Amino acid sequence: MSHAKPDSLSAIIGCICLLQLLAMLGLGNGATAPTPALLKAKQEAEARGSIFETSRDEILAKAKKEGRMRALSSLEGPTIKATADAFRSEYPFLNVHVEELTGSDANQRFVLEMKAGRAGNWDVAHMATDLYNEYHPYLKKFDMFGMAQQSVLRIPPQLIDPSNRNIIASTSALQVVAYNKKLLSSDKVPEAWEDFLKPDFKGQKFVADIRPTEIAALVPAWGLEKTLDFARRLGAQQPVWVRGGSRMLTAIMLGEYALFIGPNYHTVKRAQTKDPAGVLDFKIVEPVPTRLSDAAAVLTAAANPYAGLLWLEFLGSPKGQKIAEDMEPFAASIFIPGFAQEQVTRGKKLSVVDWNHFAKMPEYQTKVVEAYGFPKAERK
Repeated sequence: MSHAKPDSLSAIIGCICLLQLLAMLGLGNGATAPTPALLKAKQEAEARGSIFETSRDEILAKAKKEGRMRALSSLEGPTIKATADAFRSEYPFLNVHVEELTGSDANQRFVLEMKAGRAGNWDVAHMATDLYNEYHPYLKKFDMFGMAQQSVLRIPPQLIDPSNRNIIASTSALQVVAYNKKLLSSDKVPEAWEDFLKPDFKGQKFVADIRPTEIAALVPAWGLEKTLDFARRLGAQQPVWVRGGSRMLTAIMLGEYALFIGPNYHTVKRAQTKDPAGVLDFKIVEPVPTRLSDAAAVLTAAANPYAGLLWLEFLGSPKGQKIAEDMEPFAASIFIPGFAQEQVTRGKKLSVVDWNHFAKMPEYQTKVVEAYGFPKAERK
């Protein structure tokens, strides 16, 4: 019987170890070796307790094995359908189901179910801004931010929360001033937010939403104290307090009201397509309140987390953004050059509710409502 020499045995063992390492990294079939930067990012992510994949092929393989994806979304129904159809075309091996989740009651109900462990049917959750801080303990700890930086995920990193690193805001919203141009000429429409405090606009001369997203979104540019002082003075103007942008824009078109402070730009643009008389118009007032929106993340309880990861990637992809731009409409992220929001605000001063402020928005809004004096909604 022959015996291997010690040097030969060491070489064989070394070769076996190398093959095992290559297999672990997915390199046995000719895949590219992870770069030192990629391996360092993975090491740092895992030290934080996060999940970091070094290969998009590995994400695809795991998603293919899962075979399904279930998501909740705050996008409009037709947008959801178009996005889901495009996603299926991209990943035909996935059974895809996406449902719309909107409204305070529905979001609160989902949060309660999530905390009670009854959200297991869903892989991806929509994260309501007002409840944003409630979701974090129940989210899968993917290091999406790190994987996007390393191009493992094809998502612009600025769409991802850099602190929590596992949440994407696929769209954005900016606030404008809407008006009926038959009732109010353009030169009479406020050019600055402070113009709403003039005597001409006192006594139910304009409409304001009791959910003060547009005013709270001024905090990044103005600071909290200046914003709250403005809110107190705005409340003293005795506007018509309402709830809901779409309904009030219809009232503006019908001539029930002349002026509306702070509806969403994309909501106004959509309403204009349903305005046969062409009376609805808007102004962009600086600093332009701009905020991240449609936040979403993979749930810890997800049965199909990697398929959910691909869904989030698709929302931030050029295809996903184009669908949001065309169908919401004009809701593609302001952080992506070339889309409407970036174009109409180019060169203007912004007040951006970015990730540094996003989690604080519920607090800002609560304080603004208090500054208003707890107004009640008035309906005609």
